[in-house]
Amino acid sequence: MENTVFLRRTAYICTAVAFGGLLFGFDTAVISGAIGLIKTQFALNTLQEGWLVSSGLAGCILGVLVSGMLSDRIGRKRTILLAAVAFLLSGIGCGLAGTIDILIASRIVGGAGVGMASVVSPMLIAELAPADRRGRMIAYYQLAITVGILLAYFSNAFFLTWGEAHGSAEIWRPMFLAMAAPSVLFLLLLMRIPESPRWLIKVQRGAQALAVLQRIRPAEMAAGELEDMQRAAAKAGARKRSLWSGALRLPLLIGILLAVFQQFSGINAIIYYGPGIFEKAGIGGGNALVFQVIIGAINMLFTLVAIRWSDRLGRKFLLKTGLAGIIFSLALCGILFYSGHTQGLLLLVLLMVYIACFAFSLGPVTWIIINEIFPTEVRVQAVSVCTLALWIAVWLVGQFFPWMLEKAGAAVTFWIFCGFSVLNFVFSWKVVKETKGKTLEEMENLFIAPH
Repeated sequence: MENTVFLRRTAYICTAVAFGGLLFGFDTAVISGAIGLIKTQFALNTLQEGWLVSSGLAGCILGVLVSGMLSDRIGRKRTILLAAVAFLLSGIGCGLAGTIDILIASRIVGGAGVGMASVVSPMLIAELAPADRRGRMIAYYQLAITVGILLAYFSNAFFLTWGEAHGSAEIWRPMFLAMAAPSVLFLLLLMRIPESPRWLIKVQRGAQALAVLQRIRPAEMAAGELEDMQRAAAKAGARKRSLWSGALRLPLLIGILLAVFQQFSGINAIIYYGPGIFEKAGIGGGNALVFQVIIGAINMLFTLVAIRWSDRLGRKFLLKTGLAGIIFSLALCGILFYSGHTQGLLLLVLLMVYIACFAFSLGPVTWIIINEIFPTEVRVQAVSVCTLALWIAVWLVGQFFPWMLEKAGAAVTFWIFCGFSVLNFVFSWKVVKETKGKTLEEMENLFIAPH
């Protein structure tokens, strides 16, 4: 009974921290419904339109770059609070923007919140969660992203319908202002969230670290974990290892490649191209919202598979199983495009298989592994580097996907994504190591090469 109380308390804390993922998802998806209206109102040219969309990504990269320094200096909790404030300011700023420059500046602020949240939210969850439930609790973050995306789609649809009924020309404003409500809720939730005990140990505040552990663990377990953290911190202080030391080569390689391979599977490109596939198959009547809601729902529901099974079956099992389904669906999609058989249900079924497999494997498991394989003294810097690699991969796919479609065709494009997924399968099979059930302090023996 006592353990159940502590587990519920930890689950609540990790769910509250994961709420940053909901705002992440909402912020990145809301622009899809607003861009056409903004383009018309401000008479944007192609260059301005592209900058409006990509300004969020620019802010995100900025947020990733500063999150490491901030998180080490002021703590994980305060950094996430800054991200929540950035989401709130962005929603209000975008909604009330009188000029395109203010709108873009507000998008950059929101992107910075996304960048900080994408580094610090899953990392704080990893540092608070018990070893045997860490996988599922980090996966809460990916689930929250999918919920945020889905909420943005529904919110956009609601305001578009309302705007058409009332003849409003600036319906894009409430689309952005809607983000203010969950941002305020996120700020309120964070007020009751403790600081990371590992960061407190790092800055020599052991008494506060113990108080946090006693809040989320039974007394005996809290004392044992504190001892392990202090022992690891003492070793880290004695060796003063940097992020780029040879001992960290393997975990850094794993984290960066998993992040890049996640995006090189083509997830964002396929979601972008999906409405056209649905339309060709005679479903949705050209309404992209139908596709977005279907894909958003599948993405959310199959993330629950990772939450349930990542700590039971292991990270590697989910990765290899999901990648097998991704490779199968991408290869067959390429064959259908190559042969011209893109009409009918088979292509749609394959696309949904792809989304489902991504949702329980590459989506959440990448975040889980990245946030648990590095030692505490370099964790925030290492996670920042891996997350930065992921966002650069997002940019590369976004830039070159339309070019690949035009020059190489859909079939070859799908096969290229399939090829990267094959490489990821081999990499996950041969190089990635299983981490389920191990404490963050035990990871060093598994991943870190002796110096």
